[in-house]
Amino acid sequence: MRMQSTKHILMIRPVAFTYNAQTATSNSFQKEGISHTNTQTDALAEFNQMLSKLTNCGIQVHVVDDTLEPHTPDSIFPNNWISFHENNWVGIYPMHAENRRTERRADILELISKDFLLEEMMDYTAAESENKFLEGTGSMVLDRTHKICYACISPRTDIDLLKQFCTDFAYQLVSFNAVNETGIPIYHTNVVMSVTTDFLIICLACIASEAERQAILASTKKQVIEITMDQLNHFAGNVLEVLGSNNAKNLVMSEEAYQAFTPQQIQLIETHCHIIHSSLHTIESNGGGSARCMMAEIFLKERKK
Repeated sequence: MRMQSTKHILMIRPVAFTYNAQTATSNSFQKEGISHTNTQTDALAEFNQMLSKLTNCGIQVHVVDDTLEPHTPDSIFPNNWISFHENNWVGIYPMHAENRRTERRADILELISKDFLLEEMMDYTAAESENKFLEGTGSMVLDRTHKICYACISPRTDIDLLKQFCTDFAYQLVSFNAVNETGIPIYHTNVVMSVTTDFLIICLACIASEAERQAILASTKKQVIEITMDQLNHFAGNVLEVLGSNNAKNLVMSEEAYQAFTPQQIQLIETHCHIIHSSLHTIESNGGGSARCMMAEIFLKERKK
């Protein structure tokens, strides 16, 4: 049976994290005008604290340091440019912001290939020349067990590329439109929803179409935990299930997301997962992404030692 979650994740340790004006044009979660004086120092402290909490729970974190040159202010979010799959395939994705495209590093693939099997690479980056984008598991939330790809259409998520991915990786596509309070498309699907082994977290309020809401609900047999628009804005949808010691299920989220959930929702989640929460205020406010964005899951087969 296919696994929804893995114990192996890739994380990129920041060296020059900062507010990225290029991504802010389509990411309303970034907060312009806040102090950036100690952004890298504070972001690094948040990264290291989260890393410590993950490893303490037995999660296998493969950490790669970012490089100063070229400057990649959002490299802390690797799940947007790469995804690893159980058939030992890798997806490489076209990025909306030009200064994010240099996050794609061949040396990271080489490091991963020392421990895992890489048999096929699906490279979609040529679509950048056509101004078409698909930002990995930011754009797509995958039900890996049932091979369903959920995706909200936005400037960063092109419908044609979604269909191509689903053909290549044998996923059923469930696409929809999601907007914030002012009617602007939400930039990534993984702030709207998350799929775990046993349940699905989703903000239905940001999906105007009743037909699209019903299509999402009809696609899953998992328990649905509905979050509000306010909870979405506090990154309650940007969470990820990861396996730890003895394959125990952990739901990783930021402290802001944790505080946004109701006590009843926390109790329900904890019937299925142990919750790991860590403060990510600097990363969230400057980068517009949270805990899920910081982790690229590795489903590749491990090489025999």
